[in-house]
Amino acid sequence: MSENNSVVYKVKVNEFEFCFTQDQVEAIDLVQKSPTVFNLLKNQRSVNAVLIEADRSAKMQTIEIEGESFHIHIEDELDLMLDKMGFSTVAGKQIKEIKAPMPGLVLEIAVSEGQQVSEGDKILILVAMKMENSILIYTDATIKRVAVSAGEAVEKGQVLVELE
Repeated sequence: MSENNSVVYKVKVNEFEFCFTQDQVEAIDLVQKSPTVFNLLKNQRSVNAVLIEADRSAKMQTIEIEGESFHIHIEDELDLMLDKMGFSTVAGKQIKEIKAPMPGLVLEIAVSEGQQVSEGDKILILVAMKMENSILIYTDATIKRVAVSAGEAVEKGQVLVELE
């Protein structure tokens, strides 16, 4: 099995869910005709898809194929892992604390008190099970207090950073 075959994408189209590997995505016969028009060849049938709306940060698109609209949400391996760890439930809520998703060792702290951070910014790196895990923030916020220091061992659920 190639390395690309293990990368999984979960795609939700309207109310249906599909999973694809990177190899399957690369095998799709898709041609971009313009910035918003794509042509797909499937089972000797050509279909045009028009990108109506795209929200890159939310990984959501709306496309139209033969007059029918499809709302698409794409999750990659990182999204699936964050969902499994319970981080997807914070979307849209006011976050006051960032907690350790697992026990580990704080390798690096990338923020300081009073700093403004944006969605997707790295907060710190946590080493767990011999892997470096970047802890990112999923909302815009201000760092109120950094509750840990580099080199510190933390437990699952321990507060790492408090937000305003």
